[in-house]
Amino acid sequence: MRLRALLPLLALPLLGAGLALQRAAGDPPALTVISPVHLTQLSDDEAVKLVAEAHDPEDGELGASVLWTSSRDGVLGSGASLSRTLSVGTHTVTAQVSDAEGLRARVPVDVQVTAGGHVLLSAGDIASCNSTGDEATAALLDRSFGSVLTLGDNAYPGGTPTDFQSCYEPSWGRHKARTRPVVGNHEYRGGNAAGYYAYFGAVAGAPTQGWYSYDLGGWHVVVLNSNCREIGGCTRSSPQGLWLEADLAAHPRDCTLAAWHHPRFSSGSKHGSSTATRELYGIAHEHGVDVILTGHDHHYERFAPQDAFGVADASAPRQFVVGSGGASLRPMGDIEPNSVTSAGRVVGVLELTLHDASYDWRFLPAAGHTYTDSGSASCVVTSEPMAAPLSAR
Repeated sequence: MRLRALLPLLALPLLGAGLALQRAAGDPPALTVISPVHLTQLSDDEAVKLVAEAHDPEDGELGASVLWTSSRDGVLGSGASLSRTLSVGTHTVTAQVSDAEGLRARVPVDVQVTAGGHVLLSAGDIASCNSTGDEATAALLDRSFGSVLTLGDNAYPGGTPTDFQSCYEPSWGRHKARTRPVVGNHEYRGGNAAGYYAYFGAVAGAPTQGWYSYDLGGWHVVVLNSNCREIGGCTRSSPQGLWLEADLAAHPRDCTLAAWHHPRFSSGSKHGSSTATRELYGIAHEHGVDVILTGHDHHYERFAPQDAFGVADASAPRQFVVGSGGASLRPMGDIEPNSVTSAGRVVGVLELTLHDASYDWRFLPAAGHTYTDSGSASCVVTSEPMAAPLSAR
């Protein structure tokens, strides 16, 4: 295990989410903040859930006595669980509690309330104990409010429990409480991605599937498993394909994002474009999905909107390859049609700001890298699913 595995222990005072204060005889009460998660971002019409656990060996449960305050809004109230709205801006929300002896415990958590949309921070191909790139991208997460979405190949070389604990946990692991994951091919090197599902738990979906969906602000987000052979295929009639069509039909949104590991389109020198997810891509297009995020090739690339067969189409999804999470660097290969911009040998994170009817993108380069890409687009509004192209039927 590398020395950096000790860093999260040093960083714990800065990361309030889920922080349990260790106690011994004569120490303050044990206090854990369950919610909000450190660096949580909320919209201005969204209440923050304040949840804490407090206990003292002599005094017993102290949850009802927890006092919540905000650096901007003052006293928020008392109790183990309550909900409050906060003013627009950056808050340090602090939970504190005292025992009968007057010994006090306090845990601060930084929260941002914004009227400007939800931020989603994303990259794949992340953590290797033989690389420091993941520490560089984790440093970007350290100073960014919002939620995190990984894009697969989270822990090298094989996604084992040891790989996650020794390589991923010391860097991106400190943001686990605000992370949604995608499973990659390296996670399946051990056979069934058991290390991945054990590490991320229920938020990763059922261990035999790996697909799930959730809402982020006004957006619907669909996470898929592109390890097609391991989960019964990626065709329209596969269990995943049938689920995807049903999920998108049940969650109509003006703005929708999909994410999986293997890119349908890529100019990478190692892997390149894959037809394995073509039918999933087609279903996404038919239901008006706006953005598709992928990894696998270790570079950054943005494509113009195009259909599942590579035909430019303004109503189709815009696909990004963000395999720049830090595991290793690779050059670009031959540039594919409809590729707008790309950069090999770059480490960084894609920042998406998701508005009600549009989105902004910005590539955040890690320290020592200079490439950037940014832009904005409106969501494609579709009143009902479009017919599948004849070539996809």
